Amino acid sequence: MNLQDKVALVTGGAHRVGKAIALALAREGMHLVIHYGSSEAAARETVAEVKSLGVRAISFQADLRDPVRIRSLFDATAAEFGRLDVLVNSAASFVRQPFDEIGLDDWKDVLQVNLRAPFLCTQHAARLMRRVARPADEAAAIINIADLSGIYPWRDYVQHGVSKAGLLHLTKVTAYELAPTIRVNAIVPGAVLPPPGVDPQGETWAAIGARTPLGRTGHPDYVAQAAVFLARNDYITGALIPVDGGEHLIGTLK
Repeated sequence: MNLQDKVALVTGGAHRVGKAIALALAREGMHLVIHYGSSEAAARETVAEVKSLGVRAISFQADLRDPVRIRSLFDATAAEFGRLDVLVNSAASFVRQPFDEIGLDDWKDVLQVNLRAPFLCTQHAARLMRRVARPADEAAAIINIADLSGIYPWRDYVQHGVSKAGLLHLTKVTAYELAPTIRVNAIVPGAVLPPPGVDPQGETWAAIGARTPLGRTGHPDYVAQAAVFLARNDYITGALIPVDGGEHLIGTLK
């Protein structure tokens, strides 16, 4: 797909990996919808940075646990741009909780954000993407951001890991369901950002990187580069691409 003057929606696009992806797509000439949950100030800053690259951008707040707000997010996209070409499901909760302490609401909240919301976003996106006539060899694109907890078990990340495993399978199911007009792929990042409470300059983060086959941690820009590649390449669908320094070769580091 030629990305110039196309439209992308990035959930969780106000900061961290989502922001890196949004900026990378903007550099390719895409107009952006920046979804955010509670990070309003960060969303405003990201929109300003995107606009400084010479493209249009809006932000939109939505609690992804609320199907009505998800619908409103896509209604706003349609009203502003009249089309959607790329959806990046980047927003996610990251909850650490011992197995015996997980309550029904804890389980529900994580699954709603990490799995149900990407499904609903994909459904709304597909309807909007199909409004535009496209060449047979230039499908729209949906990119899901997973992580290695969906492949390997991480202790104390039960509902998170289950949600990400579901997201990886949802990628394959929707790639099959939505072909040939929409491609669906997933990126599986590894150690590209330290988790909350871990110093990016500290020994713990350095040690995590040292245990990967490439011997170092990564950066959100590596994930953003993969997202641009998947948006542009019109003959890839149903793929799960690790961006993890080779961590998937040796199992989990957690």
